[in-house]
Amino acid sequence: MLVLKFQHMKGVIFDLDGVLVDTAVYHFMAWKRLAKELNIDFTESDNERLKGVSRMRSLEILLELGHISASEEEKKLLAEKKNSWYMEMLQNLTEDHLLPGARSLLNYLKTNGYKIALGSASKNARFILMKLGIQSFFDVIVDGNRVVNAKPDPEVFIKAADDLGLPYRQCVVFEDSLAGIEAAKSAGMKVVAVGNQDLLPGADWYIQKLTECLG
Repeated sequence: MLVLKFQHMKGVIFDLDGVLVDTAVYHFMAWKRLAKELNIDFTESDNERLKGVSRMRSLEILLELGHISASEEEKKLLAEKKNSWYMEMLQNLTEDHLLPGARSLLNYLKTNGYKIALGSASKNARFILMKLGIQSFFDVIVDGNRVVNAKPDPEVFIKAADDLGLPYRQCVVFEDSLAGIEAAKSAGMKVVAVGNQDLLPGADWYIQKLTECLG
């Protein structure tokens, strides 16, 4: 079992989107809708650049693709519009949308005394955890409402470890984005990458699904 390889760790920090639940399709649909409104050609390949990135930075990337300048107030309104569409889609989220192995892994970690934190750029993280029915597993939640600097800045993971009361070297992070991996490594933490090794260099371990952790 992969979890046996980090038995000496005390804390586990999870990214949210793409690790515990796949809401990436909802993000893409909302950004795509906004892009269409702004006459910007926005592809799935472009969307890869937004993974693990804050909402405002994602908007800035979108505007850069369209060579569009906007004031801070205009950016705020555009970001809120995108988020309102995204939140509409999230209303349909249920426990069935948890990615395979997520609940079993969280239950194993909790049962075996690990401290568990969420380290996500999402400002909707608490709402999503509630819809998934897994909020009670988390000792600490650090989301986009609590951080200033987006990944690859390590702020989100540093805050999570500090709130857990653990040294950074005793924390392992589950991530599915390159920015997230870089952030965790910058903080001096071990990383389990969920995805293709060729696309996610720098992690300590690689899995395709969380089911592999306990298999």
